[in-house]
Amino acid sequence: MKTVAAVARTEKEPFSLEEVVLPEPEGADVLVRIAGVGICHTDLASRDGSLGAPFPSIFGHEGAGVVEKVGPLVTKLKPGDHVVLAPASDGTCRHCQTGNPMYCEHFTELNFQTEPRAEGASLSDGKTAALRYFGQSSFGHHALASERNAVKVPTDIPLHLLGPLGCGIQTGAGTVMNGLRPEAGQSIVILGTGAVGLAAIIGAAVCGCGDIIAVDRVDSRLEVARELGATHTVNTSNVTDLGTAIMEIVPHGVDFIVDCAGAAGLLAAAILGLGKLGTVALVAVPPTTDRKLELAWFPTLLQGQSVRGFVEGNSVPDIFIPRMIELYVQGRFPFDKIIKTYPFDQINKAVEDQLSGATIKAVLKVGV
Repeated sequence: MKTVAAVARTEKEPFSLEEVVLPEPEGADVLVRIAGVGICHTDLASRDGSLGAPFPSIFGHEGAGVVEKVGPLVTKLKPGDHVVLAPASDGTCRHCQTGNPMYCEHFTELNFQTEPRAEGASLSDGKTAALRYFGQSSFGHHALASERNAVKVPTDIPLHLLGPLGCGIQTGAGTVMNGLRPEAGQSIVILGTGAVGLAAIIGAAVCGCGDIIAVDRVDSRLEVARELGATHTVNTSNVTDLGTAIMEIVPHGVDFIVDCAGAAGLLAAAILGLGKLGTVALVAVPPTTDRKLELAWFPTLLQGQSVRGFVEGNSVPDIFIPRMIELYVQGRFPFDKIIKTYPFDQINKAVEDQLSGATIKAVLKVGV
């Protein structure tokens, strides 16, 4: 079918709005009319050639919309259903079958367009744009996904806002709620207050954490962190020793640190404020060759701490996305406060604003 999509023709170039032709849904495919799609730094890293994406490509992996058509093998969805699109997984490997789809053994090829047999979208000049980015390629008016990575959601929620629940918000909140699972009253530090970090703060507040410490160097983001549940904020521009600053708030050291910044020096400094038996959660993975980080690990290993990585918040999307929506309806998960919407045709401006820090989470509103 003909539709409009934002095509990445070559790496590091602006997106081009073009008419494209999508394949018809087959098997367990679902064709979704996109209402809104978030912009994630992973999309931009792929556009800039950092993640090995083919070109031309259609990216986008935080889509939400309405099902228009379904393939003959689809059983859980029908036309008219509202859905949020999540990352793809095969459903058959040992990790998927034990409830860990974010660690699917075929995650890379299903989500990063490395599967050479995957179908593409036809462009007007005869070229083909790679599809199925994160199982959806939702930078467009329509996306072709699978019933496995399309999560049915209520029809009375602003649909265009829900896309980021499928990746960024799920990653931050899920790392805390599904992965770390803090007990009420435990302490936590969130490094970086972008969309993922702020979602982690919301998750920490939902779990009843006591001291919730947000760390960043941008005051405006720290103010948002306070609104979303942070009990303390630390601007790294104003402190010389982050570990000491953390210990001044929690003298025995914090129970958890969630790294949503990916800056090795920042994490190395923060680790000195981690309490005995504490846990570091790696969301934005820092360079492992940084000597400062290596030196920071050494005393940590002597006090029983652990370091663990998390992918997409350890979430089972069919379970966790509806849970976040229910908390939103209850007024306990105000993720909409970090979103700014843009018309779809302003995708390149939205990208610039997000990269500059003027916007925490840009969502392109396509319309239903």
